[in-house]
Amino acid sequence: FQYLKRFDQGCDLDVFWYEAHSVEGSPAECLQLFLLHCGIGDPSWAELRNFTWFLNVQLRDCEASVFCNPDFVQDTLKGF
Repeated sequence: FQYLKRFDQGCDLDVFWYEAHSVEGSPAECLQLFLLHCGIGDPSWAELRNFTWFLNVQLRDCEASVFCNPDFVQDTLKGF
């Protein structure tokens, strides 16, 4: 949710890192963003769950990758 919220606001996601157990927004706002970005017109709860699970895994892997660390790559992969 925090990544999607910042993405919609046009923020630079290269410098954002998720902090575990931090809470932002309301449950309604979270659901609205998931519905907007999941790519399915009228998703089931299972489809929303799969979308959020997949997104979470991808973002966790991205944060763990040295190639996505702005301190390591500096400006060579801007926006990657």
